[in-house]
Amino acid sequence: MPKLWNETIEEHRREVRQAILDTTVALVTEHGLLSVTMSQIAEETGIGRATLYKYFPDVEAILRAWHERQIGGHLAYLAEVRDKAGDAGERLAAVLEAYAVISRDFQGHRDTELAALLHRDTQVVVAEKHLRDMVRDLLAAGARSGDIRDDIDPGELANYCLHALTAASGLPSKAALHRLVEVTLAGLRPQVS
Repeated sequence: MPKLWNETIEEHRREVRQAILDTTVALVTEHGLLSVTMSQIAEETGIGRATLYKYFPDVEAILRAWHERQIGGHLAYLAEVRDKAGDAGERLAAVLEAYAVISRDFQGHRDTELAALLHRDTQVVVAEKHLRDMVRDLLAAGARSGDIRDDIDPGELANYCLHALTAASGLPSKAALHRLVEVTLAGLRPQVS
């Protein structure tokens, strides 16, 4: 069945929006946050400035939209990883490993002026809560199945996991990342008397 006119227009708008986001981040990465202008973004994207302003009022709004897309993608990926794994322990291990990979892959972004701008946004707080809740729920399920210690609140253990795995950002290899996840998981196992 052929696409309806409205569907074609909406698809075009999504493509233009994505191109704006990707172009802006590439320019900021190359030239720095304070050096990028709306004119540069329009030119690099291949659209007119008036069109660009229909989508976004300024560079900061574009970057916030890009960051929101990144965060949403990460959370969706972690949920997918969780849902593909087997029992409670396997789901937790898979999510922690995936989170560590994400933390490692975005290490360069963390130390920039871009990170300073984006990480003070409320969407980050909401996403961190969503992530913490996901890990907490996996820990609670693991405690019920006997795979995870039950002498510490799952919320506290979720904080432990997420803080421990931020160390992945400085790791030199996948093997080191895997060892970090294993050490984190070891701290979650039930204590043997």
